[in-house]
Amino acid sequence: MIRNQWYAILESTEVRPGKPVGVTRMGEKLVLWRDQSGKLACLVDQCPHRGVALSKGKLVANQIQCPFHGFEYDPTGRCTFIPANGKNSPVPLAFQVPDYPVHEEYGFIWVWWGERAAELPKIAFFDSIPANMSYSTTKDHWRTHYSRAIENQLDVVHLPFVHHNTIGRGNRALVDGPLYRWECQLTECDLLNLWVYNRVDDGSKPRKPESIADPDRNPMLQFRYPNLWQNWIGDKIRIVVAFAPIDDENTMMYLRFYQDIIRVPILKQIMEGIGSLGNLIIERQDKRVVETQMPKRSHLRMGEKLIQGDGPIIAYRRRRDELICQNGGGDHQEKTNP
Repeated sequence: MIRNQWYAILESTEVRPGKPVGVTRMGEKLVLWRDQSGKLACLVDQCPHRGVALSKGKLVANQIQCPFHGFEYDPTGRCTFIPANGKNSPVPLAFQVPDYPVHEEYGFIWVWWGERAAELPKIAFFDSIPANMSYSTTKDHWRTHYSRAIENQLDVVHLPFVHHNTIGRGNRALVDGPLYRWECQLTECDLLNLWVYNRVDDGSKPRKPESIADPDRNPMLQFRYPNLWQNWIGDKIRIVVAFAPIDDENTMMYLRFYQDIIRVPILKQIMEGIGSLGNLIIERQDKRVVETQMPKRSHLRMGEKLIQGDGPIIAYRRRRDELICQNGGGDHQEKTNP
């Protein structure tokens, strides 16, 4: 995984007051809970005493209690009470569980995966989504690395084949471009904008990206590192996906259908339900194919024979490898191979 990033790992509604939640994200077992004010905490899901999962315990005030021997840990991971030693005995400093900065915004729970700093960067979302847009969420477990799932959403070549009876109808197999541009803020270029120009094969050669005029419309697809994607369908309809890394071979997909067409409560729920069902049907078509890709994790120089239409995937891989190297993240397999 790319270190020193905010990862969207859960929907806010998945962690409710009064009950700890255990999940695997970024290859590590984590436990999350809310204190009495609703504030989130995130620790490694393992008691240092005898290795039990803290997520199987219960909350005592604002702390989590180990289900095995009753040790209690505060939101920073510090053990505050060992029942067997008595309430007046000091707790050895060795009883400390690693914690992770956690934040809640845009309806997601985010974990900072990387080095601690006095001030962490702001969480970046999609500025183009108005606050008055409502959404419904569907989630689905894919048995592949999150990089493969992301690349699938940047792949314009597969549409008429994987989605021949849905969004790929019309046999527009010839790919002009595609055109993609980085949107930079200060020194960071971590928002990739993509315009799609697929058409029916009329015998002509596909146009190269540099021969396509500057677009006069919004990007159709956007990807923001490390794990957010948007399909900009229109001013009033969007699809957003958060690719939550479980481990090197599994990803939890959070698919959101955003809309600002209907605001009447019952009708709004019906429309958003239909939109979520459509999301699920389309992504299941992708899932059937992407889960067969080998190796499950991608990187820039992995021996695949790529074509012009794969330009956005190459750009994604190149930037991902750069970020991994810059931040010292991942194991030797995650770093750019010479």
